[in-house]
Amino acid sequence: MNKDFFWGGSIAAHQCEGAYKEDGKGLAVMDLVTNGSYEKPREICKRIEEGKFYPSHTGIDFYHRYKEDIALFAKMGFKALRISVDWSRIYPMGDEETPSQKGIDYYVSVVEELIHNGIEPILTLCHFEMPVHLVREYGSWTNRRVIELYLRYCKTMFEAMKGRVTYWSTFNELNHLDPATEASDIFTYIIAGLKFSEMETPAQTLAAIGYNMTAASVKAVRLGHEIDSNYKIGCVFGLQPVYAYNCRPDNALGAFKEMYRDFYQLEGMCRGAFPAYKLREYEKMGIKLEGLKEDREDFQKGTLDFIGVNYYSSSVGHCEEMEGDETLFGGVQNPYLERSKWGWSIDPKGLRYLLNVVYRMFAKPVIVTENGLGAVDVLEDGNVIHDDYRIDYLKQHLQQLKLAVEEDGVDCFGYLMWGPIDLVSATTGEMKKRYGFIYVDKNDDQTGTLNRYEKDSFHWFRKVIETNGECLTES
Repeated sequence: MNKDFFWGGSIAAHQCEGAYKEDGKGLAVMDLVTNGSYEKPREICKRIEEGKFYPSHTGIDFYHRYKEDIALFAKMGFKALRISVDWSRIYPMGDEETPSQKGIDYYVSVVEELIHNGIEPILTLCHFEMPVHLVREYGSWTNRRVIELYLRYCKTMFEAMKGRVTYWSTFNELNHLDPATEASDIFTYIIAGLKFSEMETPAQTLAAIGYNMTAASVKAVRLGHEIDSNYKIGCVFGLQPVYAYNCRPDNALGAFKEMYRDFYQLEGMCRGAFPAYKLREYEKMGIKLEGLKEDREDFQKGTLDFIGVNYYSSSVGHCEEMEGDETLFGGVQNPYLERSKWGWSIDPKGLRYLLNVVYRMFAKPVIVTENGLGAVDVLEDGNVIHDDYRIDYLKQHLQQLKLAVEEDGVDCFGYLMWGPIDLVSATTGEMKKRYGFIYVDKNDDQTGTLNRYEKDSFHWFRKVIETNGECLTES
């Protein structure tokens, strides 16, 4: 691996910060989502209701404990940490003329703490933290006025972090708009604050949201480069390989279409124009988009500097010959693969496959921005956590990443594990679905000390970083 490879992790504000009323923060979309479980979907409320628990309100208290947590990341030897800026901390309502200085100061402090510890800060500008007011007053991303307000927010952060931050992401997983399953319905709300089940014209609404967010991204990239030509600005996509059940041509074509269903936004951000094939598809469906002509130059001048890839699992395309359980984002479960306790297939080779696909299609540098295993960890006597299953999962995936880089020639410049410290699950709202190298003593019934403890995987990943991945080839 390159000596400058970014070993590190990714976290998101709504899953770890807490302090949802402090220092003038506004109400964000995830502040209205209750806890849930694998069996029970999270509830999306119109207002905060007494007697219900909203995990984002407390998170893991990263807002007050960030110095302690960053020190632990530094102890592991992290080279980079991706965090998100909560839009509702900077513009509480989303449409104010001036930002909250307290919000800006907080993120400046976090970034400076990272730099002090030798950790490269990577900032995501929108990771499911949209101000609720923008949904209620403007209709979210269906309204092009929201693009202007987003760019105002981006400009504020680009200027505030000049000289401190180099790497940015405009959005996280904006491609999970069209729910492939009932379980993934929450993602239309997470991304845009709108429920798929309540849309009067879902096809038109989703097309408008998808296009406007794509346009917002290219405009933000162009704006960021104008503010600081040294900025490297990408966008993060949640992607999964979809395999054909067999070599029957219909099945191969079906799997291809399922896999590339939501690549259109990535193509629009990389190729200098919104895809013509998608516009033809919309025309056949009677869908009309606003802004195509006025956005044309932004698409040409706002192409991504890099692509962030979130990878967790793969699936098999639907076909007549095969029946099986649905995966979260479409397709059915692969019978050749094991699954996690939350039903996600474990497919290390799928990471190598996906990195090759993305790099060869777009010829842009790639960074793995999320990958990890949600599992139930047990805190034993002496505050130790033996998580060999996580070590095994990560080792297999990192071995495939090394092959993608060293044998296949993929230009991948980093691996950011999700999430390096236990935090609230976005899909289920649970704490027991733990990903971290660092255990947070907090339970789903809200008991716990919030103390942090190092798991076995903490020390294993420190060795991976120390050897720049060389230890991955050891038996």
